[in-house]
Amino acid sequence: QVRLVESGGGSVQAGGSLRLSCTASESLDTTNCMGWIRQAPGKEREAVAIIYLSGDNYYADSVKGRFTIAQNDAKNTVYPQMNSLKPEDTAMYYCAAPTPLDIGRCRRRPPSLFDLNFRGQGTQVTVSS
Repeated sequence: QVRLVESGGGSVQAGGSLRLSCTASESLDTTNCMGWIRQAPGKEREAVAIIYLSGDNYYADSVKGRFTIAQNDAKNTVYPQMNSLKPEDTAMYYCAAPTPLDIGRCRRRPPSLFDLNFRGQGTQVTVSS
């Protein structure tokens, strides 16, 4: 079981920035990967930014160069810094993590939504043009 508590999100104009935060009950040392997925109205959920214990982080093509994911020293909080936001970034953002010590769940880049089987409650990001 992994508990995930999210904060951040909100409304911003296009070109602006937001930083989300997710604190997990497990550290990256046991989950091996952790990150954020999002779901926009009428669209499929997609992995946006995933941090791996190896340091080889994943970013969706749509956010490369604009989003950066980092972790705290305890490796139990991940922060996606989202810059140059666009209206198409509007979505519900969910922190997600896999079953601890099940390293097979982090082999894919990005992990599948099935592998990221623990989710936070979600936080809304709205970008206006």
